[in-house]
Amino acid sequence: MHVTLVYVDVIPEMVEAFIEATQGNHLNSIKEPGNRRFDVLRDCADPNRFLLYEAYASEADAKAHKETDHYFAWRDKVQSMMASPRKGVRFDGLFPVA
Repeated sequence: MHVTLVYVDVIPEMVEAFIEATQGNHLNSIKEPGNRRFDVLRDCADPNRFLLYEAYASEADAKAHKETDHYFAWRDKVQSMMASPRKGVRFDGLFPVA
């Protein structure tokens, strides 16, 4: 399994717009072939910080996600909402075995 954790810091006054845009990306991403999870998490201590947990069956499936119309729309819409550039960290998922 191919997992990416995406760390996002959002400008405080843009948080609700970010959540709305990210929900649309989530709803489309979970329909993609090879998608195993696409969780959107909000930091309890800092409500302007988010973590996207993206798990795909393979690296090819994860790369295909970044070629979808809904990803491009999300990326372009939220870019100006971020307090700093988002950071994606890749992991190999060991368990559960898909």
